[in-house]
Amino acid sequence: MFLSRIRRHFWFKCFGTTAFTSCFFAAYLYLLKSPAGSVTTVPLTWLDHRIPFEPLALPVYLSLWVYISLPPALMLTRAQVIDYGLRIGALCLAGLAVFYLWPNAVPPAHIDWDRYPGMAFLKGVDAAGNACPSLHVATAVFAAFWLHWMVPSLRVDRRARWFSAAWCVAIVYSTMATKQHVAIDVLVGTIFGTVMALALKPRPLPTAGWSLPT
Repeated sequence: MFLSRIRRHFWFKCFGTTAFTSCFFAAYLYLLKSPAGSVTTVPLTWLDHRIPFEPLALPVYLSLWVYISLPPALMLTRAQVIDYGLRIGALCLAGLAVFYLWPNAVPPAHIDWDRYPGMAFLKGVDAAGNACPSLHVATAVFAAFWLHWMVPSLRVDRRARWFSAAWCVAIVYSTMATKQHVAIDVLVGTIFGTVMALALKPRPLPTAGWSLPT
């Protein structure tokens, strides 16, 4: 079932996702390294002190790129993939606009990153800027809504929704456990992703016309 869906327009999905991600990161890193104004530090909360640094959360953090690729990978037509790309692209553009108008960053974590090679690499590529709202969280939440809506067309056990939700929650947790984000970033990112998903909700929902023929 899933392999049949993934094979549909595989190269279109593969190159399209790569191109989308590359364009996003080019803009993201430009704003990260060249903020338009003074950078605001997002404050810590009690929750940030309760969640310890956990280097083992790094694979979960990086799994976002697999998670947000699942909706387009499981779609059947190019039109569906393009439609999804435009909608999540709107979320990303809105987030980048916030970073341009309000450059912000998380406070230093005071951790010796050299002791954790994987984390040191991540910190070198994705510094502590462009923090609030967390687009890592927002895109995960956005994808979670789409996967929730797609479950009926996938003809899988509805428990798949619980698995998807648990994966999303794990990604959200990982943003704090890796000290890439703080609680305020996560809260605002969750709200932002939810609002954008509901505002850009497909009509009709992806059910009829989204299933493989029997």
